Amino acid sequence: MTGHSVINQIVSTPPLGGRISFSRLDGTETMELPELYARAERLARRLRARGIGPGDRIGILAANGPEWVLLDLAALLLKAETAGLEPGKFAPSAELMTRYGIKLLFTDRPTDAPGTVPIGEVRGLAEEPDGPEEAALPAVEWAPRDVTTIKFTSGSTGTPKGLGATVGSIDSSLAAVQEIFEHKPGDDLFVFLPLSLLQQRYWIYSALVHGHDVTVSSYEAAFAALRRAKPTVVMGVPAFYETARRQIEARVRRSGGAETARDAGRHLFGDRIRYLWTGSAPADAAMLRFFTDAGLPIFEGYGLNETCIVTKNHPGAHKVGSVGKVLRGKEVLVDEDGVVSVRSEHPVNYRYAYAEPGASERMFGPDGTVRTGDLGYLDEDGFLFIRGRADDVIVLDNGKKIVVRPIEEHMRTSPAIAECVLFCPSQTDLVAVVSPASVPADLEAVAAQLARTNAASEADEKISRVVVAETPFSIENGLLTSQYKPKRQQILAAHHGLIHDRKEGIHAA
Repeated sequence: MTGHSVINQIVSTPPLGGRISFSRLDGTETMELPELYARAERLARRLRARGIGPGDRIGILAANGPEWVLLDLAALLLKAETAGLEPGKFAPSAELMTRYGIKLLFTDRPTDAPGTVPIGEVRGLAEEPDGPEEAALPAVEWAPRDVTTIKFTSGSTGTPKGLGATVGSIDSSLAAVQEIFEHKPGDDLFVFLPLSLLQQRYWIYSALVHGHDVTVSSYEAAFAALRRAKPTVVMGVPAFYETARRQIEARVRRSGGAETARDAGRHLFGDRIRYLWTGSAPADAAMLRFFTDAGLPIFEGYGLNETCIVTKNHPGAHKVGSVGKVLRGKEVLVDEDGVVSVRSEHPVNYRYAYAEPGASERMFGPDGTVRTGDLGYLDEDGFLFIRGRADDVIVLDNGKKIVVRPIEEHMRTSPAIAECVLFCPSQTDLVAVVSPASVPADLEAVAAQLARTNAASEADEKISRVVVAETPFSIENGLLTSQYKPKRQQILAAHHGLIHDRKEGIHAA
């Protein structure tokens, strides 16, 4: 794999075509990939002059933009590591740099900490002509177990854990995805989640190797950027598609029947969509069917920071309700308790680089096998189904075990409910905390959905009361992770009083 890997192809062979666009609310900047590469080479020479070389680590704490991509590519060319630090979760400081072994920290946050560099300087460094005495970059080669970047967990509880991502795991994942989706010139892959999440950078690496286009945006600008970009592929979490679904449905209603969901979907996403990609959190089956029926085929997959991509639905193998078939290079193991583990030909790593004592041993086996903590099963056709988290199984005082995810998903089928999280404060009955899809919340619709969910549930699975959050869950208020997953412990703490109130029915927080 060493000589012909994706990462080694990137550092050894400049791209021949393709382009990258950076789409913000105020407009779009587009750059040909060969020009991006040339700028990254110049930036790498400037970084080398500042003492960055193989094995050194630079930190990037900034919003998505050209500078982020240039720094990441320059680090690959130098065989240096990056630490992708998510704004809002980290703040620039000397202590941060010491903790994570960062030699230079590039940031768009205000700071006077030694060793920090305003990320605005990156563009000038990358565009500055080479001096006559400036030596060419030495050739580098990455081995499968070399670490390119430290990625951090989304941090649903406690301090984020840091994990070194190996070249072999990146290569293996990209090769498996390319095998089933065949991204090629003419494709434009649209990404908007933070580039500190390594998987978002996969699609830039893919563009450099396979010659397709890529558009980088942000969650705030995503819908405006979609209309301008007209991509062929969109990479998004389920919460994004739920929002898109509501926008499409609202447009259909406003048209008075003049537009179909297919028409409204093309208005929102453009008329070139080949497929939509989703993962990182459970996707509602009704939402998946909605997009596919609207002519926007959507494919759910499964993976963790610790495993990379494990399974994926795709045009050649698709089963709604599953997270797809196991990709080449991965093996899914399910133990007698239904807990899923993942064995990889090229593990992401064998332990965390930064974590509390015992965390690595709980997650990783000696051979890199990852105990995911998810409950699931493989069907007779080899499709993986995820039923929920082992940690989220509620045990009632009568010994009955309740898997909460199917109940939460049933509640979320209401357009009035964006998220639902179940708790069991007394081990006798279930309490739901719901995040409303709009403010003010439609309490009548929530009550109607509660009745439908309870009618479809067994006696022990019925929800006794619902707490409707006054403010919807968000990243900003600390109740969603950066990948839009509910933070259960924080939601419990925020609504503790009403969760423990014994009154049945619907309660507004």
